[in-house]
Amino acid sequence: MSTAVPPTSSTPSEELLPGVVRVDRQAAAVPTASASGDVLPTGGPRRRSTFRPDIEGLRGIAVLSVLAFHAAVPGPTGGYVGVDIFFVISGFLITGLLTGRPLGLRDFAARRARRILPAAATVLVATAAAGGALLDPLRGTALARDLIAAAGQYANWRFVGQQTDYLAAEREPSPLQHFWSLGVENQFYVFWGVLLLGLVRYLHGRRRSLAITLATLAVGGTSLALCLRWTAASAPLAYFSTGSRLWEFAAGACAALLSSALATRTPGRAVTRALRPLGWAGLAAVLGSILLYDRTTPFPGAAALLPVLGTAALLLAGPSDRLVGGLLATRPLRAAGRLSYAWYLWHWPVLTIAQARYGQLPWTVLLALTAASALPAWLTLRLVEQPLRYGSSPAPRRGLAVGASALVIPLIAALTLGGGTVRALGGATNTRTAAPAGAVDGPTLLAPGTRVLGLTPSLARAREDFPPGKGCEIPLNADSSPRCLFGDENSPDRIVLLGDSHAGQWISAGLKTAEQRHWALEVLVKPGCPLATLTVRNDVLGRTYDECDRWRENTLTRLTSGPKPRLVLMAGLNRYGSQEERTVGWTRTLDRLAALDAPLAYLGDTPMPGKDIPTCLAASDGRSDACFFPRDTAFEPDPMLDGGLAARYGVRTLDLGPLLCPGSGPSCPAVLEGVVLYRDTGHITDTLAQVLAPRLDEGLLGAP
Repeated sequence: MSTAVPPTSSTPSEELLPGVVRVDRQAAAVPTASASGDVLPTGGPRRRSTFRPDIEGLRGIAVLSVLAFHAAVPGPTGGYVGVDIFFVISGFLITGLLTGRPLGLRDFAARRARRILPAAATVLVATAAAGGALLDPLRGTALARDLIAAAGQYANWRFVGQQTDYLAAEREPSPLQHFWSLGVENQFYVFWGVLLLGLVRYLHGRRRSLAITLATLAVGGTSLALCLRWTAASAPLAYFSTGSRLWEFAAGACAALLSSALATRTPGRAVTRALRPLGWAGLAAVLGSILLYDRTTPFPGAAALLPVLGTAALLLAGPSDRLVGGLLATRPLRAAGRLSYAWYLWHWPVLTIAQARYGQLPWTVLLALTAASALPAWLTLRLVEQPLRYGSSPAPRRGLAVGASALVIPLIAALTLGGGTVRALGGATNTRTAAPAGAVDGPTLLAPGTRVLGLTPSLARAREDFPPGKGCEIPLNADSSPRCLFGDENSPDRIVLLGDSHAGQWISAGLKTAEQRHWALEVLVKPGCPLATLTVRNDVLGRTYDECDRWRENTLTRLTSGPKPRLVLMAGLNRYGSQEERTVGWTRTLDRLAALDAPLAYLGDTPMPGKDIPTCLAASDGRSDACFFPRDTAFEPDPMLDGGLAARYGVRTLDLGPLLCPGSGPSCPAVLEGVVLYRDTGHITDTLAQVLAPRLDEGLLGAP
């Protein structure tokens, strides 16, 4: 279950859906209580609020679409838009609540805390217990950090950082990744509550209405502009950040304000006739986006307008069309809507922990697990949500006390889990040891007489065993490299390391070669960007990687305008495009590099395990004979090594594949002579790069 593209981890929020906004009797407009907790403003600030069964059913559609998407059920390939539906509903209901009756900020905060936090805390504690029992220590360590972020209501920003970081992009999704939407929701509540309650308190009459409308339009317009810009520049930032999602809440707020205005100033029958086609259009927009969108749709961006405006239309149309309202208010949809928050919270940990334990599961099994998660969701609803919402004192201090407890308890669980996993790994993760001496040549990895006791780097450190100069591997949306020099920076002689992150993994090895000769090492690398001239798609950005083409052109031009390097060392992932496309692309690039009249060298790509090696080893108690991976998927035909291109352009090559995957058997090892070879699913550890430094020096340049 990959998370390279944000839609793989959609999540609803508290009031709408399972974790989004499930309308509660106390949180929606005027104090009209209903069994399901749906209360909506229908007649402006002086009128009573009435229960809207169509909204409960709309929440059901939202949660079911998200659950089906996460279970990989064929058909609803755009089910992740359920989160957007929840956000719009939240904006609609909360705006009605804040403008429809006198309410203090403490009272509002207490209601939100009582509604959202206890169920979330229950799931967090249960996930911590399940993670400690069923996950390997490395995943448990990451889960402990995610628990702190989820309990602190900033999980969305943690996942922004992780998914925009190439060093973490290939890790498996967190069991708590769905808490990103709850973070967005609660951050919206804080912002919107302070803004609207302030306007309601200090302004009156038309000035108040005008100020609220202008504020809503300003917030929504600014957020939409950020959403469009960030979707083009960084899909994770656009998907998970609060700034790019506020416009969806604002759309619901606009629907609430307009609904109130229409109800108080326009004859009822005229409103009904005008809104009836709007409801059908909204339903078509919502269902169309669920069925027609997929993982390749740039999202949120302009694509989010369809489900957002469709949801706003359904909320505005309300019960004006009995047929649309009747479809939404069917019993199954309303039942799903009532359970939506708890079901949303429970289903994702169940799916991710099961797959972490047993491997990738078919969609039929995922669907069964999703259905089974309805049981703990129902128990949470009956034993936690409803008693704490309706069975305790409505005094704000009681609600705030409940909220504080629901924050502290998961934090204690996170600290307990984190401490246990660190002990299981044998110590802290920041302990770095010197790399063992590597052989210059021959079939063995280590120099004669060198032995490694245990594993190096340790499993506690393996995932963080990165090369130096992380800033040299520029962000995805950058198209030029900074000045990034190592070694003797003032030397007129330099080695240029050129390529993507599979070139960047060789920084330590190149640096040793440069230092021995008192040269400089210049690093020009861009993650996910082939040095061969071919255009690729970037899954994190969710579009064609145009920045890669610009970076390549800028870099090649930069090399021709500067002093001639002593060596241009090329490396990179050998999996972009087809074999024919790679051959053509390399030919175009080599034509440019040959004009430098500088020595050219090429490092063959390292084997690709295709699975997270440190996690696998941790789950296998660190056994060095564990975590083998298939030889036939570890390598791809390389036009530089196998196609004659190196000989044609006079490129010196070094292929370390036979050393890292020795023999001719069906499998390749993850550990050789005590050295952990890979830090993730495809990059070598920096320890291995240092071990291989003598071999690179001898194989590419000879003795200094």
